[in-house]
Amino acid sequence: MDGKIKIKLVRSPICAPEKHKRVVRGLGLRKLNQVVERPDSPVFRGMAKKVPHLLKVLE
Repeated sequence: MDGKIKIKLVRSPICAPEKHKRVVRGLGLRKLNQVVERPDSPVFRGMAKKVPHLLKVLE
């Protein structure tokens, strides 16, 4: 599991619950269509699964 995953913010977290906003910020996403690269670990996979309606995981 030494690979990387790219995570893209595709929908705004403005009207999302506060917990969802914290997950998005915890991933390092600030702007729409921003892409961040994170280690492919269960931690980041789990965070992405919490808000699948806001993110897109690019393998």
